[in-house]
Amino acid sequence: MNFLHKMERKFGKYAIRHLTIYIIITYVTGYLLAIMQRATGANYIGYLSLNPDAILHGQVWRLVTWWLMPPGSLDIFTIIMLIFYYQIGTALERVWGDYFYNLYIFFGLLMTVVGAFIINAIYGSSLFYYADSQGIALISTYYVSLSIFLGFALTFPNQQVLFMFLIPIKMKYLAWVDVAFLVYSVFQSSLKLFTLIMILCSLAGTIVLLVLKQKSPAERRRQREFHRQMNGYGTRNTAGGNAWDSRRNTQDYSGQGQKVDRTTFGGKKIAVHRCAVCGRTELDDPNLEFRFCSKCNGNYEYCQDHLYNHVHVK
Repeated sequence: MNFLHKMERKFGKYAIRHLTIYIIITYVTGYLLAIMQRATGANYIGYLSLNPDAILHGQVWRLVTWWLMPPGSLDIFTIIMLIFYYQIGTALERVWGDYFYNLYIFFGLLMTVVGAFIINAIYGSSLFYYADSQGIALISTYYVSLSIFLGFALTFPNQQVLFMFLIPIKMKYLAWVDVAFLVYSVFQSSLKLFTLIMILCSLAGTIVLLVLKQKSPAERRRQREFHRQMNGYGTRNTAGGNAWDSRRNTQDYSGQGQKVDRTTFGGKKIAVHRCAVCGRTELDDPNLEFRFCSKCNGNYEYCQDHLYNHVHVK
């Protein structure tokens, strides 16, 4: 995770904010295209779907337009699922941060394309061209959407939801049901290797997340050392209390009731808050919120993107 945190400090500013909203918009656009295709008879999906051989012959727009291929058909249950995915997707954005959520989604999309090229090499291009001629998307965003659900289940395993609007059930149990269904879908599929490759590639981000969450003791020690290096400004306050109190910007240094503004030094603004993970301060983004972690041993402060997904310092 140290590598990801370093990359976030360099490229985090390029992350797309509110990515879940754009994902929902692509789904809605895809459903509208499917409706227009049935109404007009024009084969829109056949020209936009993921076809590796067509991409190699110059139709490079398919590398992006296949994102419009939504999972399943449009009905009342699909609308409910879109609302559900919006809720869990935005929750992951708040907890993981924009950068890691972007990385998670786009890595899954990229690996889906890689899986399509592997399938094209094994089965040949006729499979894709036949699907295109029938106006069918052979590869959709179904498994990438499922990765959002699995990512939420890994992050909030004990979060309860109302299954069928009546039965309270924890996310981790729903995740196990989905994993069992994926295994079953491989065995019952007529193209077992095709299904297996698409599952493994599209859910690559979830698999990587699962591995990262199972840290060895050595990795945990390195993570704690990383926190100490990034948080060198805030060692334990032996006098009691927090060395940097997020509720006060002034402090009585004179002992005579004289308040000194500690947000400036030599006429220049200095940072009062600094995230122990990404190193950002309120000078980088005035909208950032910072909180101390009560579970960390020491005065470790985190921004809103890393308050809930850091390794606690013991």
